[in-house]
Amino acid sequence: MDSVQITPGAVRTRAQLKALYGGGPQGGIIPSTTTPNILLFTDHKSAADFGYQDGWLAEEDESGPIFEYTGQGTKGDQSLSGNNGSVLRHVEDGRVLRLFIAVGYVGGGTTGARTHRYVGEFTLDEHEPFVMRQVLDEEKTMRWVYVFRLRPAPGVEQTAEDFVPTADTTFITKVPATPITDPALFAYEAKPAKATSSQKTKPEANSGKKITRKPTEAVEVTRREAELSDRFLAFLTGQGRTVERLKIRVEGLNSTFFTDLFDATTNDLYEIKSNNSRNSIRMAIGQLIDYRRHITPKPANLVVLLPEEPDHDLCDLIASAGMTLVYEDGDKFVGWPL
Repeated sequence: MDSVQITPGAVRTRAQLKALYGGGPQGGIIPSTTTPNILLFTDHKSAADFGYQDGWLAEEDESGPIFEYTGQGTKGDQSLSGNNGSVLRHVEDGRVLRLFIAVGYVGGGTTGARTHRYVGEFTLDEHEPFVMRQVLDEEKTMRWVYVFRLRPAPGVEQTAEDFVPTADTTFITKVPATPITDPALFAYEAKPAKATSSQKTKPEANSGKKITRKPTEAVEVTRREAELSDRFLAFLTGQGRTVERLKIRVEGLNSTFFTDLFDATTNDLYEIKSNNSRNSIRMAIGQLIDYRRHITPKPANLVVLLPEEPDHDLCDLIASAGMTLVYEDGDKFVGWPL
């Protein structure tokens, strides 16, 4: 089966793709049971009905381009179980991600069998395989979704119509803060990797060793941050505070930025980290400075929220940036009220 391939840009029906790769006739994420492939389907026209926009980001990073692909599930919070979990584990399972975009109907009409354009082969970004976002579902209910960050293999097709639209102006949308409740996220454990399925990266300088990365570390960071966020959210709401998250779109860019918790009662912006490492605290400071530029009126306080007290030098680093430190200590949050 692997010797029979289609090239990026080719248009096929689901029935033709099933005959080629296996899998089912419907659904956005189709893990094949007969070939080592996971087929990903998206439709630009219908995506807005479910509160998301899949596509290429124009702003590439040091690792190259990113295609954002929203996980499966159109109502309520999405989960890392089921087919979404299959995407997260695709390297461990020795599977390839193949992306298809709906382009029309057989015969050029407006009904009947859909046709899909093959974009190419992808893998998840090693360092940040997904981000979590709050969006409205088809019933206009706020929910959490997983947005997978796909890295293209050589030869993929990039067309202008597949890029996420850029923002015409800089604007901020306030989103009610809700807890992250996905049991699969909090229970996630990596499976043992198959001997032939390791994803190799460039060796570190002078190490002479290959590095194999799995999504476990990224999931663990997300889980710890989610747990701390949920505890602090419950604490703030218990104090009678109105808590939100801010969705930021920047003029001329197609990336979407979500802040951590924003105390709308006192106009305080929090950035949450899962650990007290210097790199995490540096990142928190940078993110808060970045977000503040776009928020009007400016936040009264920029706050770094940590799971425990950092060492004295890092406390001084936060203070020297003009920011406030809050950290968890048992059932208390030291440094609060600000």
